[in-house]
Amino acid sequence: MAAADTDIRKVHAVLLAAGASRRFGDDNKLLVEIGGAPLVRRVAERLLASAIANIIVVTGFEAERVGSALAGLDLQFADNPDHCEGLASSLSCGIAALPDGVSGAMIVLADMPGTTTEMIDRLVSVFEQEDCSKIVYPVRGGEQGNPVIWPARYFKELKKLTGDTGAKRLIGEHSANTIGIPVESGDAMKDIDEPADLSAWSVDGSS
Repeated sequence: MAAADTDIRKVHAVLLAAGASRRFGDDNKLLVEIGGAPLVRRVAERLLASAIANIIVVTGFEAERVGSALAGLDLQFADNPDHCEGLASSLSCGIAALPDGVSGAMIVLADMPGTTTEMIDRLVSVFEQEDCSKIVYPVRGGEQGNPVIWPARYFKELKKLTGDTGAKRLIGEHSANTIGIPVESGDAMKDIDEPADLSAWSVDGSS
């Protein structure tokens, strides 16, 4: 990313990549290759190709291996020593690492191979059209998906979350200030939690 693209007033991304992949068995799902690249790198590269100004990767479990999978990419890292406490601790860690003055933060899950640059840019565009004041996320069939862009006004609330539930509860509490952007592809809503999810992704012919 060029220096001009790291303007703190723009949308920054927090890529959550600290989880222990407990349901995936002995392997770290973020390091499994999809389309010729480790899953975490696949998602990071799509962010780098987008309108996102800067990317903070939150690491924890097997941080060195995850970092190696992302070698050579223009990313910043924030280690979460409390990653075993759940997703909320990594979210808080990532938000805390953002510079002052950021307009919004896109929270991105590193285990969603269907995250595309086109979708990221569409969410950012709508967020900016709404004066960076609305919570913006993809939706399909009435289901809220990820990634989610949060205006800076919600950062304090995000840092107070606990457990392994993420920020879905906050979205419900602030539903009057949200915008759901319809997406056509069901792949955009899928995450990889278990080996069967990876098999299903491969069967679908996605790359």
